[in-house]
Amino acid sequence: DEFISSPPRKTVRFGGTLTDILLKYEKGETMDFELLKHQLSDPDIKDVQIINWLHEFRASVAYLTKELEQLVSILLKLPWLRRSQEVVEEYLGFLGNLVSAQTVHLRPCLQMIVSQFVPSRITIREDDVDISDSDDDDENLPENFNTCHRALQTVARYVPSTPQFLMPILVENFPFINKSERTLECYVHNLLRVTVYLPPLRLPILELIIEKLLKLDVSTPQQDIEDAEETANNSDSEEKSMEEGLFDMEEDEERKGNKVVSSCSERMAHPLAERLDILMTILFTYIKEVCHLDGKLDIKNTKDLYRDLVSVFDKLILPTHASCHVQYFMFYICSFKLGLAEAFLDHLWKKLHDPNNPSVIRQTAGSYIGSFLARAKFIPVVTVKACLDLLVNWMHKYIDNQDTGANACCDVALHGPFYSTCQAVFYTLIFRHKQLLDGNLRKGLSYLQSLNFERIVMCQLNPLKICIPSVVNLFAAITRKYQLVFCYTIIERNNRQFIPVVRSGTGGHLVQTCTNPLDSFFPFDPYMLKRSKKTIDPFYQFWEELSAEDLENLKKPIKKGTYEDEDDDFLKGETPQNDGVVGIASNSYESNIQSPVSSIGSPPGCYVPYPQ
Repeated sequence: DEFISSPPRKTVRFGGTLTDILLKYEKGETMDFELLKHQLSDPDIKDVQIINWLHEFRASVAYLTKELEQLVSILLKLPWLRRSQEVVEEYLGFLGNLVSAQTVHLRPCLQMIVSQFVPSRITIREDDVDISDSDDDDENLPENFNTCHRALQTVARYVPSTPQFLMPILVENFPFINKSERTLECYVHNLLRVTVYLPPLRLPILELIIEKLLKLDVSTPQQDIEDAEETANNSDSEEKSMEEGLFDMEEDEERKGNKVVSSCSERMAHPLAERLDILMTILFTYIKEVCHLDGKLDIKNTKDLYRDLVSVFDKLILPTHASCHVQYFMFYICSFKLGLAEAFLDHLWKKLHDPNNPSVIRQTAGSYIGSFLARAKFIPVVTVKACLDLLVNWMHKYIDNQDTGANACCDVALHGPFYSTCQAVFYTLIFRHKQLLDGNLRKGLSYLQSLNFERIVMCQLNPLKICIPSVVNLFAAITRKYQLVFCYTIIERNNRQFIPVVRSGTGGHLVQTCTNPLDSFFPFDPYMLKRSKKTIDPFYQFWEELSAEDLENLKKPIKKGTYEDEDDDFLKGETPQNDGVVGIASNSYESNIQSPVSSIGSPPGCYVPYPQ
């Protein structure tokens, strides 16, 4: 039966060799040539036929000049990936011969390979309408992708200039963000695989991926993600209450149901956040695998990748305002080794204090320093102190240069980097003051007093007026408790001088709004993507919800002379885990606990939330 059903093994079906057909075509005889194209385009073409044709084409690539690009196009559309191993091997051999003999066909070959980096398209019929969609359930995808990368490596081996022709094609073929999650996942994963065997493309590929992730990130503000999760949770609760008690499920059905619930709980309710979560997980996995060999950190690979990621950070992340998640690739790679974290802080410091950099870049660098020092568990106290010394000394020198001149006024446009640095220092102190004072209270207080916060707070530039109120209030409470500086007189004076900003509401009413003069944000605010946050959480310092006892302690200054005798419960709190927020009123020191609405940043309306 197999013999009867298989086509006869002859070179061409219509007589003559492939070379004869191509030579006849050159002379204007097109009939055999058209029949050849028709046979190659046949959707029911057999494996044996493909092998026979490819074998002949491999020996005739010298004839496949630019004039025959239509024929080459048909050959590149052959369904070779989902065929027998013999077809695959013959096709890879053909590609190698083609690009080595006729580099004019390099770009179409690369285009064909890259087009296979995503699941193939299939037609689904719904309500008498044909809908094209990606075949996300194709079980052969991993094997197909492996073959595609073999093909790309084959081409690159024959044509050294492959990388420069490949990169524009990778950019052009990047799927739109509204494509299926599986399509985006496959494409990004395959791009990262390319960097392994084509190292010159690693930096541009990382730039491409992170640029696309940034677009996803800024399209999904944190408040939108929280709202979507809250809506989904409320919907799930309603469904659960309706179904509760109606049926007694069998044990095996319950197990299945529980499994579904657990997998669904991993999904983000916001569709763009779900895509971003999947892609961030892939990026984190890539970073880990590149930096580790056999479970151990490879210093050379890690340093090389760090340099590439810092380059991408400077080009894309720093100029982007209020991204929520993508910047965590720097947080993650810095967690591998303290030297990387210190190098990153030094890099940010150079950005901050260089007057040749744009003010907005300097301010953003300040926000990154403060947020990184506050949130990264892997940064020890000695490094925090070194950074505080550097920042505070710069602030004092800045005050020396500015505090008596014509520019000695509270103006964000003139002194933006200074205010950003002040906020970074205040924010770091809020999160790290317990560790700075831990062990030896007298020594810790002596160190904090040496920073001379009083001069900074009292200077003509008036940083307490510009910094975010939530940071100012907590900084004021902590510095008052340890008698470092009394901020409340200045805060009350600033409040009296505050001129309300009004805008037209939807109904024509005037609505008072609060402003964030620095337009600042904290780039390492809590990470919200469910899957990828598992990678970040072990290294992340969460904000501690202050207990009633801690709030009382904040109101009671420590008496001098009792540094070593008294136990201070506020200093011996456990590792922060809760996400509550605290507001401390500037005039009465009274406190209230509120649920977090959003992270510190550019808050909507008048409500400014406290650190989470």
